[in-house]
Amino acid sequence: MTDGAIADFDVPGTEDLYFLPLGGTGEIGMNLNLYGHDGQWLMVDLGITFSDAGAPGYDILMADPDFIVARCDRLAGLVLTHAHEDHIGAVPYLWPRLRCPIYATKFTAKLVRGKLAEFGWEDEAEIVEVPLSGSFEVGPFRIQLITLTHSIPEPNALVIRTAAGTVLHTGDWKLDPDPVVGETYDDAALRALAEEGVLAMVCDSTNSLVPGVAGSEGTVQANLERLIGELENRVAVTCFATNVARLESIRRAAAAHGRRVALVGRSLHRINRVATESGFLTDLPPLIDVEDMGYLPRSEVLLLCTGSQGEPRGAMWRIARGEHQDVALEAGDAVIFSSRVIPGNETSIHALQNRLVEQGIAIYTDRDEPVHVSGHPARDELTQMYQWVRPKIAVPVHGEARHLVGQAEIAKECQVPEVLVGENGTLMRLAPGPAEIVDEIWTGRLVLDGTRLLPSDSPLLRDRSRLRYNGAVLVTLVVDGKGRPLDDPQITFEGVLDPESEREIAEDAQAALREDVARQPAHVRRDDEALVEAARVALRRHLFKAVGKKPVTRVHVVRLP
Repeated sequence: MTDGAIADFDVPGTEDLYFLPLGGTGEIGMNLNLYGHDGQWLMVDLGITFSDAGAPGYDILMADPDFIVARCDRLAGLVLTHAHEDHIGAVPYLWPRLRCPIYATKFTAKLVRGKLAEFGWEDEAEIVEVPLSGSFEVGPFRIQLITLTHSIPEPNALVIRTAAGTVLHTGDWKLDPDPVVGETYDDAALRALAEEGVLAMVCDSTNSLVPGVAGSEGTVQANLERLIGELENRVAVTCFATNVARLESIRRAAAAHGRRVALVGRSLHRINRVATESGFLTDLPPLIDVEDMGYLPRSEVLLLCTGSQGEPRGAMWRIARGEHQDVALEAGDAVIFSSRVIPGNETSIHALQNRLVEQGIAIYTDRDEPVHVSGHPARDELTQMYQWVRPKIAVPVHGEARHLVGQAEIAKECQVPEVLVGENGTLMRLAPGPAEIVDEIWTGRLVLDGTRLLPSDSPLLRDRSRLRYNGAVLVTLVVDGKGRPLDDPQITFEGVLDPESEREIAEDAQAALREDVARQPAHVRRDDEALVEAARVALRRHLFKAVGKKPVTRVHVVRLP
């Protein structure tokens, strides 16, 4: 495994074409992909993922870009395929380490500018806005955009042309004949690639195990309109804020039944503003302020809310807990979850839904009604893409191991001559010669802890995790110059003992520790470090015997003359 040292591929030759995923391959989220050719590297996407409920104090994870940071003088640029967080979310955190030009279409560029502005980088970062279906050059890479469909405006596949061959990098996509927002997919451009000859297709694998097709946003709009028409009181709909097509579908469904729509949640307001500035969400009834909803009859209200994944700070949880300053739901109202459950979020989503049901609020999910479709291609769509493009090499990405293998099987069924299945850090040589895995590059994760980025294996995070599961004990020992106790140890238990019902255990621990300190050899009692360690081990041993826990234990020695 290469850890950043100079290697044969460090400066790719004019005949070389390498592909290296650092994030998003073998997992879903935090996409970061690299292509190496003719002495330079091209980055495609730079995203984040969100931690699960068990994470010790952090919300965001991203791929560690150490490999390319060490080679940033050879990084030609960053191309963003679309504006989902798992493709652009890491830009404001990691761009200062890269300082390369950023290429994106209008909608994505606006969102990225806003993110960079929050960190004060908007005047330093060079963002090149590229038209839909446009072509441009980034170092030795000639890039053409092909319009596809997804659950956000302006999703693009990248045709990456080099002297060593052409790659189609699909980004996230599906084949939606009625996407509601934006253009439909450009199948003519995809078929034209086959005539030109495609060396490799690097393709989204998320739904490779799902039979059939993903389904159309137009169908969801019709189903939402029918369902909302059947409901009598207030309706709240929660979905992914970036799904602009879904925002339009919900607003049109509301208008069809005389309901006024208010947005509840910061991210919805931000996406609505950027989408409107980019020419989307036009020709719709105006939104109203959420503060004015209370003046309307319940049958005329529709609340469009964040928090579909059960996020503790999302609008839906605050409404469910009765903590939202402007919004309240009551028995007889309804909540529609127009989104899928992201793996890892099941517990928080089900807890939210249970809280709503306990209050007499009806809930509807995609298990009850057809109110959501995926933005990723199912098996029939993947088969169609392979039949159109006919690549020589298939490289599945954007999925867990089972998804990658599932797409590899489809590629083989479609008679693709070579298939490479890797994971983050797998360096693949696409040209010259047969495609092969040539090295394994170290790759890790960074977490956003407050305002700082830390390695996911940081000792600080390990300690915090131990605190979460075992609690903590703080001890102060007051001893004389020879290390003999002058008073009972002062012990503070945090998350270890119940101060009411387990007071006797605390007193026993205090007495046992004093006796143990007094029994230590003279040379240990005279040495602060040795005494601290002896007391720490003794107290942990006693607590493990008493309650089965080994808490994080800190001992301070106060030595008096």
